[in-house]
Amino acid sequence: MLRFYKGSILFTIACLILAAAYGWQLHGTVSGMLSLLWIVFVLAILEVSLSFDNAVVNASVLDGMDDIWQRRFLTWGMVIAVFGMRIVFPLAIVAIAAGLGPVDAINLSLNDPHRYEEIVSSAHIGIAGFGGAFLAMVGLSFFFDADKEVHWIGWLERGLSSFSNIKAMEIGLLLVVIYGISLLLSPADALTFIVAGTMGLVSFIAVEAVGTILEMREAAQKASGAILRSGLGGFLYLNVLDASFSFDGVIGAFALSNNMVVIALGLSIGAMFVRSMTIMLVKKGTLAEYRYLEHGAFWAIIALGAIMLFSAKFHIPETITGLIGAVLIGLSLWWSVRHNRREAAD
Repeated sequence: MLRFYKGSILFTIACLILAAAYGWQLHGTVSGMLSLLWIVFVLAILEVSLSFDNAVVNASVLDGMDDIWQRRFLTWGMVIAVFGMRIVFPLAIVAIAAGLGPVDAINLSLNDPHRYEEIVSSAHIGIAGFGGAFLAMVGLSFFFDADKEVHWIGWLERGLSSFSNIKAMEIGLLLVVIYGISLLLSPADALTFIVAGTMGLVSFIAVEAVGTILEMREAAQKASGAILRSGLGGFLYLNVLDASFSFDGVIGAFALSNNMVVIALGLSIGAMFVRSMTIMLVKKGTLAEYRYLEHGAFWAIIALGAIMLFSAKFHIPETITGLIGAVLIGLSLWWSVRHNRREAAD
């Protein structure tokens, strides 16, 4: 077990040392430093609790990739996850929304964190539309599959699988939901929401298209194509998926702190543990051992996508988001254990 989390533990120690130094510089007292360390720790727990379903889904994709790309996901992907989504992404939102340059956006985040939080939060409509649409498509595409043979919630999953014979059924369903939610918003917010949701849908199709193109190359060049498809295509898919998952964590983090450095340190620790958890699930063959675990994770993704979409109009606490995912995965795990015991008895 330790070998899977060794890198995450070392990374956590380094981040906590940086947090302690930053807290001492910021407050100049032991109590202030400990208070900042506690916020970083809670943010890390928040990220892990919100992203456990992400780890299960990542493992299902990563299982088809070779060892080289698995390591690249843990290293290159970590750089993208930490610096891209936990630091650069909020700064980019501020720069675009406020019409600032990159340096000015960084200065604003460090010197006026309250204004920085307000600008990032003001972009929630677009984030909810994009992230919710992408995640919903990830979940729906798993169940709208005519070749799917294993079903957890039998009557429902078999029904969805049968509807997969109707082309683009899941896309039409998602567009209807996006339009319905847009009717609840003001005209300006509705336009932002529809455009963002459409871009999330297009991004999913684009990532799928990359996988299809690489799959076609595999047919022409079997050896190199197989490595390229399972590596590059899966790598792109995983990073876009991780980006969509990280939206709620980044926005929810402002409930605990509006300091960019504190948020980045806390969420980065959580992101690293999620990646280690993903590798562990692949190496130990957990998905094959617990046959319904993957189903629970994809239902959790659909739930998270729906929550993100409806959060454009209604405030939904992050605790509810994390609790729904945990319950669905816990139930699927219990169902898997029960199935394994029944098979062993037979």
